[in-house]
Amino acid sequence: MVQRILDYVNGTWTDAGASNFLNVWNPASGAAIGSVAMTPREAVAKAVEAGQEAFKDWRRTPVGTRIQPLFKLKVLLEAHMDELAAIITNECGKTFKESVAELQRGLENIEVASGMPALIQGYNNEDIARGIDEHMFRQPLGVVTAITPFNFPGMIPLWFLPYAVATGNCFILKPSERVPMTSARLFELIDQAGFPKGVIQLINGGKETVDALLDHPGIKAVSFVGSTPVAKYIYSRATANGKRAQCQGGAKNPVVILPDADMDMTTKIVADSAFGCAGQRCLAASVAITVGDARNVFTEQIADAASSRVVGYGLDDGTEMGPVITKDSKNRIESIIGLAQQEGAHVLVDGRQKTVSGYEDGNWVFPTILQDVPQGSTAATTEIFGPVLSMMHATTIEEAIALVNDRAYGNMACIFTNSGSAARQFRYEVSAGNVGVNIGVAAPMAYFPFSGWNESFFGDLHAQSHHGVEFYTQTKVVVERWPQEWSRMF
Repeated sequence: MVQRILDYVNGTWTDAGASNFLNVWNPASGAAIGSVAMTPREAVAKAVEAGQEAFKDWRRTPVGTRIQPLFKLKVLLEAHMDELAAIITNECGKTFKESVAELQRGLENIEVASGMPALIQGYNNEDIARGIDEHMFRQPLGVVTAITPFNFPGMIPLWFLPYAVATGNCFILKPSERVPMTSARLFELIDQAGFPKGVIQLINGGKETVDALLDHPGIKAVSFVGSTPVAKYIYSRATANGKRAQCQGGAKNPVVILPDADMDMTTKIVADSAFGCAGQRCLAASVAITVGDARNVFTEQIADAASSRVVGYGLDDGTEMGPVITKDSKNRIESIIGLAQQEGAHVLVDGRQKTVSGYEDGNWVFPTILQDVPQGSTAATTEIFGPVLSMMHATTIEEAIALVNDRAYGNMACIFTNSGSAARQFRYEVSAGNVGVNIGVAAPMAYFPFSGWNESFFGDLHAQSHHGVEFYTQTKVVVERWPQEWSRMF
């Protein structure tokens, strides 16, 4: 049955007067499972106006009261965890276990934002000058929006939503039109959590919808996660319109393997990083750089791990990796593998032209390993966003660090070693915002900002934790004097 996906505006489900609907596809079966409204510009304006109206009272609501619906939402999400995970698997393609894991990471952000009464505190000084006191307060911005990607439809909206509303803003989510079903179910639970009408809203759509949000003067801040070209576009258009923006872009994440690493542990961790979620995550390991004698043993073991990984429908028992999101993604990934061959790489494990029994119409790309990838080649520099691991080699850690830093992106870099000295040199010198030591996916917990450097991030303040609080508030400094002779007059 094809589900009709609607917007949630001012506490009501609506098609927003949309004349255009897009199909939502199950990437494993190839079947249409939903139809989502493409919200027109005029309907976006109505949602912003509803948020502005709700903001008048929401910003005056005590912070201790604002967080109460977040407590209820957390309980509701926990109660419906398996249901939501199955929806993610069906529209996104990842395994059920991966879907549960992303929801758990989203819950962490609700937990952190629920501590907003402490996080939002300002500071003050008495007698900053004789008889004069000075105070700094944090106040909300107004109506804010987040434009989120297909690969983590449950987690990434929760990087932003809890902080935005707990700090007193009204929030509009625009999820990827490829995976709107998770957001629709999430908002059914939000509706039960007790937020006032207009405080949290959902609008669906494509570029027209996004541009309407970026251009509307009532939107005060924009959060985005996606590819670097789109992140640049969002950031430039939002800031040109006077808005705050935090835009997470693409990545090409290297992992460095030293000879003293525990090779069994390293192989398992790198395989999970490179092929987990079919490589469709911004912290997926995409380049493995072996150093010295690590080359032969790691190459043999990672090839075995890639070849033996069980690929299939994410709700089937035993499945370790699902399909990529669309047919276009499958074709693009396979074309990059072919181009890598032309540019001098050797296809050690080939995941092209594969099928899964019973799901022949799925978007299948099996784990792939490219060996001896030339530095500067397409496979070494392009965000493939699929289950493809490119392998390079260095003779020293200094050479490996140079290879890590010779790239446009800077989302994550990891090292595998038993040497504390080598690990410190690596974390100190690499140009990346998230660094892992014997970690394959250096995803910060919700208590830390999700960092990113270079072409992987545009803005100043990242998602999560204190950065989220700062991004969604503006500071007001009050300098006051109350001369004693004035007080005697009253």
